[in-house]
Amino acid sequence: MKSQLEDLLQKVYTRKLSPDEALKRLKDYPYQDLLFAKIDHHRELRRGFPEVIYGQGKTKEQIIKISQEILRKGSNLLITKVETQMYKNIKQEIPEICYNTLAKVAYLKQHKAPQGKGEIIILTAGTSDIPVAEEAAVTCEIMGNKLEKIYDVGVAGLHRLFGEYEKIKKARVLIVIAGMEGALPSVVAGITNVPIIAVPTSIGYGVSLKGVTALLAMLNSCPGGVSVVNIDNGFGAGYIASLINHLD
Repeated sequence: MKSQLEDLLQKVYTRKLSPDEALKRLKDYPYQDLLFAKIDHHRELRRGFPEVIYGQGKTKEQIIKISQEILRKGSNLLITKVETQMYKNIKQEIPEICYNTLAKVAYLKQHKAPQGKGEIIILTAGTSDIPVAEEAAVTCEIMGNKLEKIYDVGVAGLHRLFGEYEKIKKARVLIVIAGMEGALPSVVAGITNVPIIAVPTSIGYGVSLKGVTALLAMLNSCPGGVSVVNIDNGFGAGYIASLINHLD
């Protein structure tokens, strides 16, 4: 949307387009009312990235229609919480769309996003945390960030974490993902000096309470510099990391 607005203004400025015609093209600005959804086309200009579709709970017709309108504006498309069958339904109408099976994220990049300043590194405590990490990774990548993924370096074997230390200390932002007792973000915060976004996952036995135990542990992290997103919210972590990585 931002690039389209710039192009529109340039054409009006150079008299290649009349003001009346420009107004017609701006009829869906700042949002487009589809009755079942109001698409915030202004968001890319305001926030740097277009509206993201949360797929869970929506019908295939709703997701397809919203997706088509976002793409029609020239924006990149990101849909989270998309099951495999829903993706197949969407792909019938939008053949170019891609899918990350682990993350359950569908996406289509129509243009290159502005490049982030540094590198985002995503760490997971265990292999079971990878689906959440992949959601964060797709989000970071489509938003224009250089990315490194380091998986299965939890506190059950700290030598694995320290074996990756040379890579970790080069990060501008760290996303640290853990279930069970949620200890990994605190450990990483104690050995680094960059912002850490902690993501609790719903992985764990009984009293892990589907991620509540990890969430509370991360909220009570002793080292400074740790922020926390909601349980299994890889998308939220990726979005925040991208915003930080694009700061001057």
